[in-house]
Amino acid sequence: MKITFLGATKTVTGSNFLVEAAGKKFLVDCGMYQGKAELDAENHQPFEYNPAEIDFMLLTHAHIDHSGRIPKLYNDGFNGPIYAHKATCDLCGIMLPDSGHIQEMESQWKNKKRLRKGMEEIPPLYTAEDAIKCLEIFVPVKYDDIIQIDENINVRFNDAGHMLGSSIIEIWAKEDGKETKAVFTGDLGNNDLPLLASPTMLDNCDYLVMESTYGSRLHNRNDLKAEMFLDIVSETIDNGGTVVIPSFAVGRTQEILYELNKIKENRDDEEFRRKYSTLMKVPVYVDSPLAISATEVFRQNTDLFDDEIKEEMERGDNPLEFPGLKFTQTADESKALNESKEPAIIISASGMCEVGRIKHHLKHNIWNPNSTILFVGYQANGTLGHSIVNGAQKVTIFGEEFAVNARVEYIEGYSGHADQQWLMNFIYSFISKPKHIFLVHGEEEAQEVLRNKILEETGIGVSIPEYGETYELSEELKIVNKIKIRKINDMKQEILSRLNKLQREMKDMDTIVRQDVEDTDLRDEDMFRINEKIKDLEKQIVSIIEG
Repeated sequence: MKITFLGATKTVTGSNFLVEAAGKKFLVDCGMYQGKAELDAENHQPFEYNPAEIDFMLLTHAHIDHSGRIPKLYNDGFNGPIYAHKATCDLCGIMLPDSGHIQEMESQWKNKKRLRKGMEEIPPLYTAEDAIKCLEIFVPVKYDDIIQIDENINVRFNDAGHMLGSSIIEIWAKEDGKETKAVFTGDLGNNDLPLLASPTMLDNCDYLVMESTYGSRLHNRNDLKAEMFLDIVSETIDNGGTVVIPSFAVGRTQEILYELNKIKENRDDEEFRRKYSTLMKVPVYVDSPLAISATEVFRQNTDLFDDEIKEEMERGDNPLEFPGLKFTQTADESKALNESKEPAIIISASGMCEVGRIKHHLKHNIWNPNSTILFVGYQANGTLGHSIVNGAQKVTIFGEEFAVNARVEYIEGYSGHADQQWLMNFIYSFISKPKHIFLVHGEEEAQEVLRNKILEETGIGVSIPEYGETYELSEELKIVNKIKIRKINDMKQEILSRLNKLQREMKDMDTIVRQDVEDTDLRDEDMFRINEKIKDLEKQIVSIIEG
C-alpha cells in the first residue's frame, strides 16, 4: 500500500490523499484550499494524478475543505463512485452547489476587474450546475457496515463525531497474501459535543492518518464556555450592540443553547436568570441561504444524535427549534439585518470571514465599539478571521479599511475538532497500537507539539508529511517518491504571504509613526532617528522595485 499526501500537509485545508493498493488507485477526500489568496490559486492547479485513472473515492465528511474540489475532479474525468455516509451525501447535495454558486460570483467579480485592465476572462473553478451533476456518482453508506470494494479491498465508515455524517474510515487491503489496514480519521470531533455522538474508538490498525488541528491546545470545559457565551452576549445586548458570529454550522447555535438550558436547570441565582432572559429575548438570525435546507438534513438524520438528545426529542423538545430563531434566505433579508437598529445575534458564513455574507456584517459592525465579533471555530493563518482574532487594529473589507473597534472574543471550546487530550485518547484506545502515525490537517507548530507528545507517551513512530510525498507502507516504512513541481508554487506562496504580512505591518507602522511624530514631547534626536529609518526603508523598497 502506498499513500501520497496531496493536501492538508502542514495546513488545515485542501485534504486530498491518493492511495494505491491491491491494483487500485483511490482517493480519500478531495477538498478545497480555503483562506489566503495564494492558497485559493492552488484550487485551479491541475491534479497531480489523472482523475480518469482513479477507481473510486472515500469521503470523510461534507465540509468544503474535504469535499470542495469534487466537481472539478468530476469535470476533469473522474467518474466515481464516491462512497460517503448518507448524511454526508445529503449535505454535499446543498453545500457543493452553493460552493459552485460562490465560484461563479467570485469569477464574475474578478472578470470585471480583468476586463477593465484589458485582460482575458477566467472561468470559475466550477459552476453550481457542475456540482449538481457530480452528485450522481455519490453512493450513500451507513456506519459500521463493511463495504466490499472488490475481493481485495474492504472499507468501513465509523462515526467521527465532528459533524453530521462525519466518518473515520477503515481500509483493509490484501496484497501478495498479506493484509494491511489503514485508518483515516478525517476530522475528529470533541468527545463532548452535545448534539452528536462521541467519535468511535477503534481496536487496531497498522497505519493511522490523523488530523492535528488542535494538537497543541486544550479546549474549555462545556460549562465554562457556555457561561462565557452568555456573559458576552448579555453584555453586548445591554450595550445595544450586535453579536456577529462567523460560522456556517447550523448545529453550532443549537449546541450553545442546549448547554445553556442544561446550566439553567442547575442555576437559580438572579444575575444568571437576568442574563438568560436577555438572551432568550434577542432574535438569533442564521443568515445563510443554506440554513433551511441544512436544518432539514439535520431533522432527517436525528438517528445520529446523542442518545440524550434523542430522548428529549421523543418528549417533544427539539433542540433544532427555539424561540427567536430566524432564517434569512434572500440577499435583501440579509441586507435588512444591517439596517436594523435592534440588538441581535447574527450567525453567518464563512467561519474564517473570507467569503460570503459574513463580510457584509463585519463591514457594518467591526467599527462599532458596542458590537462584538465572536469566533467559535478555528481561524487558519492568513485569513481575515485570523487577523481579527490576533489583534489587528485595522482590516480591509471589500477594498475599504475599517478600524477594529468592536469587542473581539474567541471561545475556542466550541470547535468541532478534538483537542490534544482527545487526539491522544483516540490513540490510547487502540488495543493493538498502530505501527506508524501520519499527522495531517494541522499547522506546523501544532503538529510538532503533538508529534513530540505521541513519541514521548506511546513510542509510536510519527511522520509529518510534506506535500507530494509518497510513503510505502511496508515493514520498512519509506518515502518512495516526492513531487517537486510545487516547489515553485511554495516559493510563490511564501512571497505573497510575506507581501501580505508586510502590507499589514506597513499600516501598523504608519499609525505608530504618526502618533510619535504628533507627540509634542518627542525629542529632536528621536525625530532624526525615525527619519533615518524611513529613508533606509525607502531605499530598500526602491531597490526591490528596480530589481
